[in-house]
Amino acid sequence: MNDAYQSPVADASPRSSHIRARVIAVSVLMAFMLYLDRVCLGEIVKSDSFLSDFRGASKEQIGDVLGAFFFAYALFQVPAGWASDRFGGRVMLTLYILGWSLLTGISGLAGTLSMLLVARLAFGMVQAGAYPTSSGVIRNWFHVRSRAMASSFVSIGGRLGGTLAPFLTTALVLSLGSWRSVLLLYCVAGIIVAAAYWWTIRDRPSEHPGVSADELAAIGDATAGEIRAPLRDILPMMGAILISRSLWLNALAQFCLVFGWAFLITWLPTFLKEEKGVEPFLGSLMVTGVLAIAIPGQLIGGWLGNRAVATLGHRWGRIAPLSLTCLIAGFAYVGCATFDSVWIIVACCAAVSLMTDIGNPTVWAFMQDVGGRNTAAVFGWGNMWGNFGAAASSMAVPRLMKLGEVNGNGVALVFFTCAGMYVLASIAVIGTDATKQIRQLETTNEIHE
Repeated sequence: MNDAYQSPVADASPRSSHIRARVIAVSVLMAFMLYLDRVCLGEIVKSDSFLSDFRGASKEQIGDVLGAFFFAYALFQVPAGWASDRFGGRVMLTLYILGWSLLTGISGLAGTLSMLLVARLAFGMVQAGAYPTSSGVIRNWFHVRSRAMASSFVSIGGRLGGTLAPFLTTALVLSLGSWRSVLLLYCVAGIIVAAAYWWTIRDRPSEHPGVSADELAAIGDATAGEIRAPLRDILPMMGAILISRSLWLNALAQFCLVFGWAFLITWLPTFLKEEKGVEPFLGSLMVTGVLAIAIPGQLIGGWLGNRAVATLGHRWGRIAPLSLTCLIAGFAYVGCATFDSVWIIVACCAAVSLMTDIGNPTVWAFMQDVGGRNTAAVFGWGNMWGNFGAAASSMAVPRLMKLGEVNGNGVALVFFTCAGMYVLASIAVIGTDATKQIRQLETTNEIHE
């Protein structure tokens, strides 16, 4: 096993790590806006101001609008990730942040449901490059033994945005009196974050004027011997992805687990209001609580991911945390289907949220391990399948409810489906192997078991 995995301790003194702290800080801010803008629509579509603007819209039509984002987001993961490998994370992610922020504002101007759907499709296309690009930036700025923890901080930013979105969006809609004003406000905030990202980030540590020699030595050079992917590289890269068993199994796992998790940010607010009679503001607090409890899970998952590799070795250290957390999340969804108490159901949903976030840093680290110079594209591949799962979930839930209405068990059908998806993810990840880069001969920095 590589010596880098012998210890989970930090790889640099506080004196030499201040630039990486700034990289993490602005990446967390980016991820916060990523999820705030993404998740807010789940609350908006149940608001009185939205429903009065789109009278007569069916649950299936609203589900298609919610799912449109995930479909476009999934479809453009690999192209957006490859563009970042090709042109650099700094310029591309700045453009991505700026683009999705403007489209958030445009969504607030939509006059018809069809116009909103188109805006959300475009929004998903632009947001697609965010996490793949950020993953590539983290890979370049952090040593292999620190990537899981660094990734966990970025994921925390996303979870904070997603966690605060229900409460913040509901409060702002009630305060401003219109869902449209809220989206315009989020647009302005995003433009500011785009400027901050451009100011702070460089594609490689050696390009940053503030990085000391000590910090460069502590980081190591993950990019040594690598060149930016040329245009002709896209077909060989896709060929390497398509023949990787590990990436296909990881894709299956991500499809399944995100299918289950997406219920929490799309249909849980509506479920609490319509199936359990929960008053909207209390419902937003419940959803916020479900997502908030998972935030420490990112740190736990980062520590666990690093520790598992040190204890179990590189391959099984990447498998065990994710497989176990998916299995527990599946059992939690069974609890949602079993109990009638709204508070117990919320607690079970919180367990799903927590387990998902504990496993998430391992997902990031796996794709960074196997991606090499194509990390952003590889991350995009896995994230693509995860968001196909989210799109399928957003569209399937109202249809599963209608299917189950005949026997009066639509809610149970939804929860058991989500449970089964998590269990399948737990099984699929067992066949993955993080020790094998998809293009090992393309770099001098291979990872060996």
